[in-house]
Amino acid sequence: MDIHWAALGGVFGVSLGITLLTVVLFSLGVAAQPRGDGRGHGGERSRGANPTATAAALLCFGACLAVAVYGLTLIIGD
Repeated sequence: MDIHWAALGGVFGVSLGITLLTVVLFSLGVAAQPRGDGRGHGGERSRGANPTATAAALLCFGACLAVAVYGLTLIIGD
């Protein structure tokens, strides 16, 4: 039984990178969401809704969903 250490290291590196990317994207989406609906950090209402922040939050959450669906298709296959 031979272990291909380079392939194992590559899989580990890609998995770690995608995991970190997904966590950062989700965190950015959570941070942008309150600004998009017009709420501040404490939950109080501010001047108004920010459509750019809402779009950024949706984009981040959509990217996280795409990563999750792609991972599921790799696991499940045909």
